[in-house]
Amino acid sequence: MDYRKPSFSFFSFFTIILCSNIPQISAVEYPINVWPKPTTFFWPNPQAILLAGNFTISAPEHRYLTPAVDRYLRQVLMEHHLPLVNPPLNLKSAPPLTALVITVADVNSPLTHGVNESYSLAVPSSGENAILTAQTEWGAMRGLETFSQLVYSSPSSVACGLYISDVPLFMHRGIMLDTSRNYYGVKDLLRLVKAMSMNKLNVFHWHITDSHSFPVVLPSEPELARKGAYGESMKYTAADVRNVVEFGMEYGVRVVPEIDMPAHTGSWAEAYPEIVTCANMFWWPAESDWPNRLAAEPGTGQLNPLHPKTYQVVKNVVHDVATMFPDELYHAGADEVVPNCWKVDPSIQNFLSKNGTLSQILEIFVNTTLPYITSLNRTVVFWEDVLLDAEIKVSPSLLPPENVILQTWNNGPNNTKKIVDSGYRVIVSSSDFYYLDCGHGDFVGNNSKYNQPPGTPQGDGDSWCGPFKTWQTIYNYDITYGLNEAESKLVLGGEVALWSEQADSTVMDPRIWPRASAMAEALWSGNRDETGKSRYAEATDRLNEWRYRRVTRGIYAEPIQPLWCVKNPGMCNTVH
Repeated sequence: MDYRKPSFSFFSFFTIILCSNIPQISAVEYPINVWPKPTTFFWPNPQAILLAGNFTISAPEHRYLTPAVDRYLRQVLMEHHLPLVNPPLNLKSAPPLTALVITVADVNSPLTHGVNESYSLAVPSSGENAILTAQTEWGAMRGLETFSQLVYSSPSSVACGLYISDVPLFMHRGIMLDTSRNYYGVKDLLRLVKAMSMNKLNVFHWHITDSHSFPVVLPSEPELARKGAYGESMKYTAADVRNVVEFGMEYGVRVVPEIDMPAHTGSWAEAYPEIVTCANMFWWPAESDWPNRLAAEPGTGQLNPLHPKTYQVVKNVVHDVATMFPDELYHAGADEVVPNCWKVDPSIQNFLSKNGTLSQILEIFVNTTLPYITSLNRTVVFWEDVLLDAEIKVSPSLLPPENVILQTWNNGPNNTKKIVDSGYRVIVSSSDFYYLDCGHGDFVGNNSKYNQPPGTPQGDGDSWCGPFKTWQTIYNYDITYGLNEAESKLVLGGEVALWSEQADSTVMDPRIWPRASAMAEALWSGNRDETGKSRYAEATDRLNEWRYRRVTRGIYAEPIQPLWCVKNPGMCNTVH
């Protein structure tokens, strides 16, 4: 497939969409950009018609769909997007398009995992109304986004005959953002949610707390943020959380909270030092080997599962977070429990001296907290470590698959296979493919690794998960690789992850975009053509155009090529 777009004499005075008749053929090539690519696109005779000055969008009244309709109507009338490469469209002599009519079969579908996001869009060539049909309001929002991307130029006009039938391959398509290591303002989070909706991503996984800070203010445990946040201006109040959650609903994006525990909880020690082991200790004692460290990275601290007060605090935290975040998923972390951090505590030393094990201590914690979380009508997501860690893990008998989802981050497809073979649903966030922080070097100071003679090769630059994950690497990853059909059904989807040791709001957009867009298309409509060949090559021109359009919408995505390549389609390919 070749998506190179020959230039033509563009209608600079019109905003145009695309149009045609509606035969049953697949438009393998189409001269405009829709991202992610729809699963079915019928449009053999690309043409355009004017968009009427009094163009309207009508839809059933709904708390979230109605503002979405208003938002998209303003956008299609006012965006006046001029593409980098003019699509070869002929302006059809036909009455202008005056309306897009939306019909929704079920306007009461809650925004939950598995909600129907399918839609169909038809723009007739006769000047009749365009029709967008969807099973739910959330599918209608996806169709509105597609419609908005079909609009080009200035001041206003539209297309004819186009037909799209669209449905995502995977139900869970998300971004994980860590706001503990470095702080992101609420406006940054809202901008992220808006950008996710543009890409038809539907889950914002908010990794709120970690050892470094506890920025969310909880009604039952206000001391955790008062003492654990970086500062008064770097907290998320209950009103802030409501703002993010409500904004997400308006854009069809669920917000899933993560309160990581029992590891990654050093920030809790500022308020409750008695329940945290090895808090504020140097993470890697001098002259010790890597296995003898106290944390996976600076800083230290793990909840003590043997201390009764631990569960008083944890239950208050879980209750408040579940109240603030209505989503059915609750991410409870459980990754990277480091043995020595527990071993320095006297009560744990005593437990171990009586033939107890560290895995039994983790089991005590999970067996006490998991039933409480599920009693709040939540399905719990754990990082894969709780089942697959080599040293400290939980018996599968304590992790009922009907109540537990595992998120994989290590060892690529191999761990995905292990998880589904154990009967668990899985969310894929492989660090080999989906970690957006990789490739930026190490962040620890006074590192003797750098005390080398000039010219010494640095390999991956000491980034633990280097190299940098390019958009092509992300796009080409098949998250069900090596799985049979039954196993593949347990793969809910995937998330790219931005851990924030070396990121904050100043670099958020370019660190995430357009690489997250690559995952968005792969999880929405796949990354291969009808012959099974990867389509990243033909996606390049479309992603260039999409990145440019995103920038005009206020999302500062990094470029993937020199502008010259975009202006000269095909000239930067390795094969002409």
